[in-house]
Amino acid sequence: MSPDEARIKIQMLREELDHHNYLYYIKDAPEISDFDFDQKLEHLQKLEGDFPQFDDPNSPTKRVGGAITKDFPTRKHKYPMLSLSNTYSREELEDYLKRTQKALPEQDLDFVCELKYDGAAISISYKNGNLVQALTRGDGSQGDDITENIKTIASIPLRLRGANYPNEFEIRGEVFMPLEGFAKLNQSRIEEDLEPFANPRNSASGSLKMQDSSLVAKRPLDCFLYYVMQEEQRIDNHYDAVLAAGEWGFKVPQPKHAYLRKAKSIDEIFEFINHWDQARHQLPFEIDGIVIKVNAYALQDRLGQTAKSPRWAIAYKFKAERQETVLEQVSYQVGRTGAITPVANLKPVSLAGTTVKRASLHNADQIAKLDLREGDYVYVEKGGEIIPKVIGVNFDKRSADLKAFQYLENCPECQTPLVRLEGEALHYCPNYKGCPPQVSGRVQHFISRKAMDIEGMGSETVEQLVKAGLVNNYADLYDLKIEQLLPLDRMAEKSAQNIVAGIAASTTIPFERVLFGLGIRYVGETVAKKLARHFEDIDKLQEASLEELLTVDEIGDRIAESVIAFFREEENQALVARMKAAGLQFEVQHQEGASKALEGLTIVISGNFERFGRKEIKELIELHGGKNTGSVSGKTSLIVAGEGMGPSKRKKAEDLGVRIIDENEFAEMIGI
Repeated sequence: MSPDEARIKIQMLREELDHHNYLYYIKDAPEISDFDFDQKLEHLQKLEGDFPQFDDPNSPTKRVGGAITKDFPTRKHKYPMLSLSNTYSREELEDYLKRTQKALPEQDLDFVCELKYDGAAISISYKNGNLVQALTRGDGSQGDDITENIKTIASIPLRLRGANYPNEFEIRGEVFMPLEGFAKLNQSRIEEDLEPFANPRNSASGSLKMQDSSLVAKRPLDCFLYYVMQEEQRIDNHYDAVLAAGEWGFKVPQPKHAYLRKAKSIDEIFEFINHWDQARHQLPFEIDGIVIKVNAYALQDRLGQTAKSPRWAIAYKFKAERQETVLEQVSYQVGRTGAITPVANLKPVSLAGTTVKRASLHNADQIAKLDLREGDYVYVEKGGEIIPKVIGVNFDKRSADLKAFQYLENCPECQTPLVRLEGEALHYCPNYKGCPPQVSGRVQHFISRKAMDIEGMGSETVEQLVKAGLVNNYADLYDLKIEQLLPLDRMAEKSAQNIVAGIAASTTIPFERVLFGLGIRYVGETVAKKLARHFEDIDKLQEASLEELLTVDEIGDRIAESVIAFFREEENQALVARMKAAGLQFEVQHQEGASKALEGLTIVISGNFERFGRKEIKELIELHGGKNTGSVSGKTSLIVAGEGMGPSKRKKAEDLGVRIIDENEFAEMIGI
């Protein structure tokens, strides 16, 4: 393909992908399958790799991330990014409306009511239809530059549609995490033995400040944009500007969903407030109130602002959903690591549109802080939290005969005395080998999709196997026979055959996933991959010292100490030996032609090449043990430069003393 043909094809694919992205995320009316979209995206990525001269910072391929940001530079907002004043009652809101009307005598005021999204506020700048910068709120006058991370959010357009948008403007909105995505993310974290996020708001805000944009791309983030700012307003009111922004390709609150409406009176405003105070529990995302804005921009300008808040807008905050009920009993759950979690069993109560029977109590310190007793009347809340929590006690209703609460001393499953490590909030059952929920939990983690992905098995089957004494650890799975499975409840011969076949097939799963499946505390999917690629086989990892572990990228003291503690246990060493004998993959399988010629080198490629495509060079770097990176820094080992290397990149490399080689020298280094 000639460069001219490639340029035309690249442009066509970008326009196609932008269009389908808009239909999927904004219009909710996809025209092609996810598979077809991914195929087009992959084709575009290949063409961009082969023809880097047509690079575009707002290409749809930028959605997958990859840029690393060590520090988020602080930049000044063009317009102050203020916070809203809050009201909590009809009376307070009436007072605000009276003050506003008094400040604008003889004006027939229109207001706009919209949802107050519970996420992270952002401001995005566009120039000539292209996204150029995204900032957090920060202190209102300046915020952190999170542009690369914002580009990974599919509902935020990288380039605008049509031609009626201003040449240069800012648009403000809220990044949030939908409830379904939040629940899946937390489930994934629990499976990796990581602390689950407290609520969608915190997880959205934290995601925007992750250093690796490719990880942000995997987070289920979404965004509503709801306020257009520009020097010369082409549209004279907020309501119409929001609808116009929707035509430019933004995901905006739509009147058809009742997320946006005009109002002229307190009664009309409260119709909107009262509706959403009830209906918010059916939304797929969190809101914590309603925002009321004066509609006309000219009147907004006349009202102005205080040092902290605009006078032309105000928020009405919903009260956190709270109910009183009876704490009937405290029970305890045992996790696969032995962590004990106390749970409040409640007299059923309706809360936030659901019937609540259980609530989180977190740990012994929280119970002591609340001074809880079984039989108390307690307050249960479900505000920004997904899981209800007990937040207080109605001491006026406490019976005199209720006994002071004593936290559990022995494991509820195996009766082993509990321990609490220094600096830990939770109690643990130390009976790692014999506590049934721990055994079941570890095996369930081992067979999970991200680990060994053993078909035909689920949590119920695992619990049956543990209860029957057939499985006491994950190595036991590889000794199972069909005739041992048949006596289990609801186990037909075909099901037994599928389980044994699925276990046998798992011996081909790569080392990094086997390592993740071992369930070493703090070793999640990503950490397991880094450890596997660094040490290459289980023997080297088992023998690694603390200092050697700490040399691995992103491995800190806590992870390193956990890995050492795991392999120090003789039983874990024996399990690994048994699984080795069963044929599991405990070393990295190298591709043909691989070497360690580039081991330990961080390499940047820049420019155009004759012998190789850019993608081919990247693959060769990884094949020979090197690490690809996109930007020049003090950690860069060398640059493979072709024709057309950017002058700024070359100057930075020269200033840092980074070695620059051409493609022929690169080929000599790897022996081809």
